[in-house]
Amino acid sequence: MTPLAPHMEAFLREYLVRHRGNSPHTCDSYAYSFQSLFEFASHKLKMAPSALMLEQLDAFLISSFLEYLESTRGNSPETRNIRLAAIRSFFRFLQHREPAAIEQVRRVLAIPFKKTDHRLVPYLAQEEMQALLDAPDPSTRMGVRDRAILHLAFCAGLRVSELIGLRIDDVASQSVSIRVRGKGRRERALPLWKTTAAALRAWLAIRGPAASPELFVNARGMPFSRWGIAYVLRRHTQTADRKWG
Repeated sequence: MTPLAPHMEAFLREYLVRHRGNSPHTCDSYAYSFQSLFEFASHKLKMAPSALMLEQLDAFLISSFLEYLESTRGNSPETRNIRLAAIRSFFRFLQHREPAAIEQVRRVLAIPFKKTDHRLVPYLAQEEMQALLDAPDPSTRMGVRDRAILHLAFCAGLRVSELIGLRIDDVASQSVSIRVRGKGRRERALPLWKTTAAALRAWLAIRGPAASPELFVNARGMPFSRWGIAYVLRRHTQTADRKWG
């Protein structure tokens, strides 16, 4: 039997970060996928996750895990496919490290993704978008920060990971443009609208010193997380709904 832990550590800490250059958020998503898988396998096989062996992660167990996600946990097919993508990435990595496991790898890689519907993404009318941008209170520190976040996200069309990954040194002089690091370490420079530049300068003027180099920090001076951005968006969406309604 082959210990699983060394392969998993090499995959998460070396392969994803050093060889593929994945962002911390992508690595966290992969790690969460395997955390869920190991919890399922531990319960099913009645053994501690640390005792799991590579041979036990066969196609049958992984298929059972994917079925469990949808039938018991109520996850969507999209979430199931995300977990499967992480698992398949690990097994593609594994085929170069464990030649003896090539048949196990082949069976796992043969597990298909589920077809999903591509829903039309809704959008806000100009008046609705303006109501959202105006929702934060500019007389408070958090309001100034949140207004800059919303303006920048709207103007530059940033992914959440790109937004929270912005650093102070990514902002050009006079806040007329920003440098964005996207997927695959691709960088791009984006000019800013005057209103967005003004909102960003207002935040930089009061941001003050913080231990974190990220552009946007929370009340504790720490970098924003995805959930922090979701909270900001949800709160101001509710405010805009009340004003709009």
